[in-house]
Amino acid sequence: MAGFHHVELWIADLEQARTEWGWLLSRVGFALDGDFSGGQTWSGGGAYLTFTTSPNLTTAVHDRRRAGLNHLAFKAGPQAAVDAIMADAPEHGWRPLYQERYPHAGGPDHYAGWLENSAGFKSEIVADSP
Repeated sequence: MAGFHHVELWIADLEQARTEWGWLLSRVGFALDGDFSGGQTWSGGGAYLTFTTSPNLTTAVHDRRRAGLNHLAFKAGPQAAVDAIMADAPEHGWRPLYQERYPHAGGPDHYAGWLENSAGFKSEIVADSP
């Protein structure tokens, strides 16, 4: 059986993550499953995403261009849902990327938007195939 069980992101600023990630995850259909002193867990699509602080962080800066996580891609439903998320994202700490090629930066048959939050994490918001 294929699929992710969960993903855990280590973050440096918990309140910022709660605000930015919380907004995005709720918009793509995830539900808050757990809120604890060091982070949150969000469930969706049979898997869950946890973001948490850790005393073992070697740096507070995330760089998606280094080895490791480049981005997380989320299903968003119809193209109109992608458009709405992209329009609202700047008000919630997310900066649109590749705007000059939106919504086909991934190719002519791929309808998606890319966002980067204030901590440097990138997310791809993908529409269902027409």
